[in-house]
Amino acid sequence: MKFIVKLFPEIMMKSKPVRKRFSKMLQGNIRNVLKRHDDQIKVILEWDKIIVRSENDDLKNKETIIHYLKSTPGIAHFLEVNESTFTDMHDIYEQAKERFADSLAGKTFCVRVKRIGTHDFGSNEVERYVGGGLNQHTDALSVKLKNPDVTVNLEVNQDKLFMVDQRHQGLGGFPLGTQESVLSLISGGFDSGVSSYQLLKRGSRVHYCFFNLGGAAHEIGVKQVAYHLWERFGASHRVKFVSVPFEPVVAEILEKVDNGQMGVVLKRMMMRTASKVADNLAIEGLVTGEALGQVSSQTLRNLSVIDQVTDTLILRPLVATDKQDIIDCAREIGTAEISETIPEYCGVISQRPTVKAVPAKIEKEEANFDMGLIEQVVANAVTLDIKDIATAAKEQVSEVESVSAFTDNEIVLDIRSIDEHEDKPLLVEGVKVQHLPFFKLGSQFETLAQDKTYLLYCDRGVMSKLQALYLKEAGFKNVKVYRP
Repeated sequence: MKFIVKLFPEIMMKSKPVRKRFSKMLQGNIRNVLKRHDDQIKVILEWDKIIVRSENDDLKNKETIIHYLKSTPGIAHFLEVNESTFTDMHDIYEQAKERFADSLAGKTFCVRVKRIGTHDFGSNEVERYVGGGLNQHTDALSVKLKNPDVTVNLEVNQDKLFMVDQRHQGLGGFPLGTQESVLSLISGGFDSGVSSYQLLKRGSRVHYCFFNLGGAAHEIGVKQVAYHLWERFGASHRVKFVSVPFEPVVAEILEKVDNGQMGVVLKRMMMRTASKVADNLAIEGLVTGEALGQVSSQTLRNLSVIDQVTDTLILRPLVATDKQDIIDCAREIGTAEISETIPEYCGVISQRPTVKAVPAKIEKEEANFDMGLIEQVVANAVTLDIKDIATAAKEQVSEVESVSAFTDNEIVLDIRSIDEHEDKPLLVEGVKVQHLPFFKLGSQFETLAQDKTYLLYCDRGVMSKLQALYLKEAGFKNVKVYRP
């Protein structure tokens, strides 16, 4: 089994030393990835291509090699080829006829030949000779030089003949490790997964920083996204996954910051925290999935105010990308199915958010904030090698029951933020309603009467589901989700 890997054109345009360095790194990346699946793999670097060989011709092994070559940054395309020796042009024709005759039946075709080395014939002569023979001695419809149904690709290299069975499109971009490492602020949603992929494709080793607001249930879903991105596109390098327990920071914001400023303050706190995590890992850049104008905190003014809290470079590869294009990319790279199941937090971002943050106002609100919490959550962050979370990333979180009716022993527990609760109180006829903001559930739920069953409520039902799972993980069985 043999594949000819062609380098991405931007690599070919580099100076000779840079091209050589990039090519060697791509060779090493391919070897590192494929050796995990095939210990017989050979990866040979030539000046303008990389040869991948294996003695294991098993179909499943072939499919695995193709899958990972398609997902390795730095590859423009690769050719699945059959290698043989030949004696003369007629021998080339005979071999081509044996291999391609059946696939040409009833179809138009052309022959394309690339020749390397010294021969007594040229590429055009081989194309005419082989093409004429196949046209006369197979059931092909006719020769068609433009837009044929089938293109017979041959490569003559000295005394070797390579017949291309199939051409596979590569990922493009630069080999992983040719650019500096970055830290992706991953939430598990469409945007952060796609932005991480964009930096992987551009040659950066991407580490992951997750701000945990909902316990293990939330974290498992995010780990699934990060692990998928690493395993498919970046497994040639070791990567860190950092989980930051961010509930104390969010609670402080919700209690002490004006409603309209919460979104910007939250993002500023995340940037402060991520910068410290990046410093600890000797990483020079942060990556976010923010796109201009997508939500209130992502206006040009607000992004500028957010960036002022750190000197660390913040990269936003999706800044001018439409949401549908982001979702389409997520489906293409395989993260969409996971991202669709990860809840967004309702109640964290303010109801009447500012779209034109004023630095003086933001700083005034932050003066009430205990900045020691940033150091605390960084100190309590858990750093894992992403290879070690494979099992955890595949764990299944138990489901929680959703109900629209209730019994005498049940209480509806409104877990929305204080402002949401006050602006739009929840009134349910025939049942008691209590209010306990979601950010206090972890510390105060056990003080409630435990002989009752609590039906958690929020406007969209996602926070209530996540918090119900969180409580179940903590050992509480008397929780459900209320969906009127």
